[in-house]
Amino acid sequence: MKTLTSKYTFIASFFALLFSLQVNTSFAKEDEVYTGFWGNKAVSGYDTVAYFTEGKPVKGSKKFKYKYKGAEWFFSSAKNLELFKNTPEKYAPQYGGYCAWAVSQGHTASADPKQWNIQDGKLYLNYDASVQKDWLKDKQNFINLADKNWPSVLK
Repeated sequence: MKTLTSKYTFIASFFALLFSLQVNTSFAKEDEVYTGFWGNKAVSGYDTVAYFTEGKPVKGSKKFKYKYKGAEWFFSSAKNLELFKNTPEKYAPQYGGYCAWAVSQGHTASADPKQWNIQDGKLYLNYDASVQKDWLKDKQNFINLADKNWPSVLK
């Protein structure tokens, strides 16, 4: 009987622990800047200034990095690093680099730095090519919705 009681106590304790972890994580607030699951790289280490100056995604370098809003931002050159330092709000992607379409739908999702668009001088990233295709069909409407949802989607 003692073994059975201790077994039930263990099981009850295990489920109580699982429930407390689930409750704590369900109320966890997302970071303001999306950095993924591993590391602290904004935009997966891509140079956000290059989208504007070169018109394409360019991987940043560890030689040119800068901490902004709790994340590490990487740049392909000292010039791009300085441009970002001087006006980060001009070059940082909208919605902290989360998928812009997801934010328009009231939640967050990761973004692929190769799925991007500049609209009215602002950088928007999307989850994947399929989502980007939908985004581009009605991007102004999605931007309006996302602007209303941001930053409350961070919970």
